Amino acid sequence: MGGRASSYPNSIPAVALRSAERFGDRIAIVDGEIYLSFDELKEQMLTVSSSLISTGVQAGDRIALWAPNSAVWITSALGILACGAWLVPINTRFTAREVEPILRAVDASLLLVADGFIGGERLQGIKEANPTLRAIADPVLLPDPGEQSRPEWDGFLRRGSSVPRVVTSDRLAKLGPQDVSDVIFTSGTTGTPKGVMLRHGASLRAYSAFNDSFGVSEGDRVLIGLPFFHCFGYKAGWLVDLLAGATTYPLAVFDGKKVMEMVELHAITHLPGSPTMFWPLLDDPERRKHDLSSVRAAIVGGASIPVTLVRRLQDDLGIDRVLSGYGLTENHAVISFSLPGDSPELVATTVGKVLDGMEVITVDNYDQPLSRGAEGELWVRGYAQMSGYFGDPASTAAAFSDGWLRTGDVGTVDENGYIRITDRKKDIYVTGGFNVAPAEVENVFMTCEQISQAAVVGVPDDRMGEVGAAFVVPVPGLELPPEFVMRYIRERLANYKVPRYVNTVDSLPINPTGKVLKDELRALFSTIPHAGHTL
Repeated sequence: MGGRASSYPNSIPAVALRSAERFGDRIAIVDGEIYLSFDELKEQMLTVSSSLISTGVQAGDRIALWAPNSAVWITSALGILACGAWLVPINTRFTAREVEPILRAVDASLLLVADGFIGGERLQGIKEANPTLRAIADPVLLPDPGEQSRPEWDGFLRRGSSVPRVVTSDRLAKLGPQDVSDVIFTSGTTGTPKGVMLRHGASLRAYSAFNDSFGVSEGDRVLIGLPFFHCFGYKAGWLVDLLAGATTYPLAVFDGKKVMEMVELHAITHLPGSPTMFWPLLDDPERRKHDLSSVRAAIVGGASIPVTLVRRLQDDLGIDRVLSGYGLTENHAVISFSLPGDSPELVATTVGKVLDGMEVITVDNYDQPLSRGAEGELWVRGYAQMSGYFGDPASTAAAFSDGWLRTGDVGTVDENGYIRITDRKKDIYVTGGFNVAPAEVENVFMTCEQISQAAVVGVPDDRMGEVGAAFVVPVPGLELPPEFVMRYIRERLANYKVPRYVNTVDSLPINPTGKVLKDELRALFSTIPHAGHTL
């Protein structure tokens, strides 16, 4: 399953057609009591596609999918792609305030939502924020995880019977490798979410190459607790399984005990995750009561992975192949991955080797290339670069320089092509595998009338990698209890964006131009007993 362009179909839904031919009645997905074969997966994809066509969906329309990991997420995503529409996955942790501008930014024509899991109040919140938004005029309500049926969903699928199958097949057949497949949102340094346009062909080539390291093959069983709204759970997850003929086990909500039960019950062979997912497994006192010996490979996402974590996955769980990797959504979330046989130290201290078909260099503060091994901002070019930010040509232009994609990460590339991440040029930190833009969080703080200034920085955390620490300056004469600030911010942001600590200060350190000196805030944080108010 290498990276040759001829080794895979023209589009992601075409993979489902090929896999049905190759693997037939083998099981593709297990979701609770749901067992879908590759043949059934193909048929459900085509049914969803026909139903979308019957509602007037055109090629190039943006369709949002707001639901947890499930079999229906996969069949819905494939159906959206099969009719030529662009999939817009929505983070299940987002509040209504965060989802509404995304739907508006892409002018989504339809929203597919598991409202039983998401919560009807969030859907209602979007309607109240923008009652004219067409995506929520008549949303399609999905079954919850582990379920295939609900009256509204069944009714939607029946609409597809009015569309001749040849029409549906023709839509799918017209898709090509250069066509946009997804618009996946990521935070920028300004905190304004940007919709990254990704392509069918680049996705298939990139994740075929990824699987050269991860080693998923026909008959393997992959448990995916990483969210499908992220490339790691979607493209490095169930898409790889579909390409390889492996069985996907979606996990809607991560729970360490549930993971151990499923690994033992289903003899799971591959386990992708973040450090925050693996630590609970290793530290659970009940772990030794479960047989986890079936797991052959694990990949740990994150720029900073303790060597002890890699060693414990190998020694305590007996996993032969433990890998790390690096990417950003703007490059189809892939740049480098570990190779089988890399030492624990190499896996932990690097983010792997640059993939074939990509080039990575480092540049100085004047955008001049540096010698191999020198520290600088990492730039990448190759087949996996995004098609741009949706509706934002200015930001798209700023992301590139002479054909190179600026990553905003600082690091080194050694003579063997292994990358080490040492810092971030962009004002972003990563908590539990999720990017957080401090500017976005700061903007929410500044909507509070009691706050005159706010700054957020990422600080080290043993389990999450990094967490947010906020420094807020109250309006003169007003009280600003940290508990009030926490409550205010929790109501407006997804939980992973909520800072772990809030510190009230009289002023923020600034330079002569008025820019907040965040290095000084990080240093200040380390001197504060208990570091303010903790969640």
